Amino acid sequence: MEPKKINKGLVSIIIPYYKKREYILKTINSILDQSYNHFEIILIYDDENLSDLYYLEKSFKLEKKIKIIKNSQNIGSGFSRNRGMDYAKGEFIAFIDADDIWKKSKLEVQINFMVNNKLKFSHTSYEIIDKNGKVLGKRYSRNFNKVDDLVKSCDIGLSTVILKKEIIDDQTKFPNLKTKEDFVLWLKILQKKILISSLDETLSSWRKLDNSLSSSITQKLKDAFKVYYHHMRFSFVKSIYYVICLSFNFLKK
Repeated sequence: MEPKKINKGLVSIIIPYYKKREYILKTINSILDQSYNHFEIILIYDDENLSDLYYLEKSFKLEKKIKIIKNSQNIGSGFSRNRGMDYAKGEFIAFIDADDIWKKSKLEVQINFMVNNKLKFSHTSYEIIDKNGKVLGKRYSRNFNKVDDLVKSCDIGLSTVILKKEIIDDQTKFPNLKTKEDFVLWLKILQKKILISSLDETLSSWRKLDNSLSSSITQKLKDAFKVYYHHMRFSFVKSIYYVICLSFNFLKK
């Protein structure tokens, strides 16, 4: 017997925006084209230069599902997502970066999976694409039941995540990091004994760009140490050990 299909529950889709004009239309259109249409898009404009803001407002002025919120100053992607969640009206919250793409069935398949299995957090497998959309590889999702399952390797694609808004509170939000801010949030969610459930279907495409913050090795190492030492409150030596583990697992991918 096939799982019962569910087509209800508002999804609030959070997109932080900073200088991604080349890709944002493809990203937004991949959302607007979803087979599941009960959603709102909250785009947090995080650039003090307003030229792209006028472009976005003009491009989407007739689209009622899109709400654009401008930050008074640049606060980073993590805090921008927090601000977006504060505005979110949905039962579910989904994340996508401003240069990534969703498959047409992403929301329908994943929301059905969550509702049918009474889940509060899910993520999926995803493909890696380059700046031109060429597929470079794939990452496979898996279940995480406790902190120890995830702490040595951040194996969750942010643009694949959907969670129930009810699990977000003042202590469970994105921290002030330039990279790996999502890693901290996933670990905090596991600390609350909330399971991170995997749907092994490729429903998203993550765009790998050489000039992005996520490609900076030095920044990654600095932020990795902060994850363990400041946010997980591990000892200095233990934090260094986990940074080494994280780096090794990254190189294995």
